[in-house]
Amino acid sequence: GTDDRVTPFVAARVDSGVKRLASRARIDDFESRQRAHAASAQSHEGRCAMSADDRDEDFNAIVEAEEDAVDRSVHPSGIVPVLQNIVATVNLDCKLDLKTIAFHARNVEYNPKRFAAAIMRIRNPKTTALIFSSGKMVCTGAKTEALAREAARKYAKVIIKLGFPAQFKDFKIQNMVGSCDVQFPIRLEGLAWQHGHFAQYEPELFPGLIYRMQMPKIVLLIFVSGKIVLTGGKRREDIYQAFENIYPVLTEFKKLAQPDEGAATPALPQPKSKGK
Repeated sequence: GTDDRVTPFVAARVDSGVKRLASRARIDDFESRQRAHAASAQSHEGRCAMSADDRDEDFNAIVEAEEDAVDRSVHPSGIVPVLQNIVATVNLDCKLDLKTIAFHARNVEYNPKRFAAAIMRIRNPKTTALIFSSGKMVCTGAKTEALAREAARKYAKVIIKLGFPAQFKDFKIQNMVGSCDVQFPIRLEGLAWQHGHFAQYEPELFPGLIYRMQMPKIVLLIFVSGKIVLTGGKRREDIYQAFENIYPVLTEFKKLAQPDEGAATPALPQPKSKGK
């Protein structure tokens, strides 16, 4: 009878001890998480305590390193326009049945009611081709001249595998599009006024200034933010030369920061309330 009474008592004591241990473990885990959170917050405060001068020095060091890597003999401004798109044409020198191509090739769209060419795409290099029944082909989307030629050859191989006697003739780059950022705002109104023979600026129709350079024959889209788009070149060198020609003009029309810019607007006096 005694053993029957002791056993529930011991079980109750053991269960109570287990609960206390579990509670203590949860408290210790909570405290450890709190300490880790405090240490993380302190570290974050230390990183945020870096002065603005230190951040500016780091940024200037990065910019100087990038500028040092630029060939100043070719790019005196220190800025290199990046090619964004190359348009090339090639003659496959045979008649093509676009319906056959659309039915048997992958990633091809063909709707003769909307457009007279079949649209074919490949992933590497990521490009799009317009294929016409006359055998002419237009390839767009490549970032370099070599990739444009490689993509055109891949499209030609697909046509050959479908049984057409295609050849690869008269490959030619028709247009290059490049872009860059001069890192300062530009007074487009003054630029349009001083260079009216070459510049067209109608902000109600288009936010950018259109500058038609004659030598080399390049069209530039100039935005107030300092972003520049160059198009119309058939050679990479034409894009580079056009930017170097326009860069001194852009610096001449650099928009200067207003001395009171960012200052707090003084509060207007509150009207006196009428007595009831």
